Amino acid sequence: MSPAAVPPVGARIRQARLAHGTSLRALAREIGVSASLVSQIENGKSQPSVSTLYAITTALGISVESLFDAGEGTAAAAATAPATTLTQGPAAALVAGPATATTAGPGTAPNPAPGTVLHALAAFAADPGRRIGPVVTPDEREVLELDSGVVWERLGHVPGTHVDFLQVTYRPGGASSSSGGLMRHAGTEYGCLTSGELILTLGFDEYTLRPGDAVCFESTTPHRYRNDGDVPAVGTWFVSTEMFSDT
Repeated sequence: MSPAAVPPVGARIRQARLAHGTSLRALAREIGVSASLVSQIENGKSQPSVSTLYAITTALGISVESLFDAGEGTAAAAATAPATTLTQGPAAALVAGPATATTAGPGTAPNPAPGTVLHALAAFAADPGRRIGPVVTPDEREVLELDSGVVWERLGHVPGTHVDFLQVTYRPGGASSSSGGLMRHAGTEYGCLTSGELILTLGFDEYTLRPGDAVCFESTTPHRYRNDGDVPAVGTWFVSTEMFSDT
């Protein structure tokens, strides 16, 4: 893999947290991890696991795909962005709906009350005018290196949509949660494994995915991926996260 850019994920998380008016300790408490871990993530000394990343973005009301966006002026935009009121209905599912992200901590992160004002949405939602594609070569992909042996490569983006279109790699021993905990978040998840083997825990069931196997489920169902094999497990994933209203 030759990443075209490695987004400053920690810095963007910090900007979103400050714009949201949440203290470091409050964020850590809400997602069930230590304040030290959040600090290390924000300072680039540690990478979040998949489950921790979803927990953070859920708590802050931002999209995962916005962490890929590498445009300049993000911090300034966050500081000056007008408050955006969360709308009701399916478009608000990530923040005000039934979904929460479960992490390796006590309990489950609570949902903000419907109608909560989220100051960072305008600044951290993916730029609706930014197109990635129509063709993205391997050396042009934006890459997120996550904890626990997981790598996300962004495969494209169509303006005006809120989807994560990714090539996902689980290295040997890699897992979406190093603690063994299950996660859940807003959206609908589709995936197809192209090489290696991947274990999917979905609710009370466990499946072994092999090359050519495909999955689809509502991401609010508790789930976890892990690679127990000795070769990387690679697949293409599409997660629809229609979160924010345009109004």
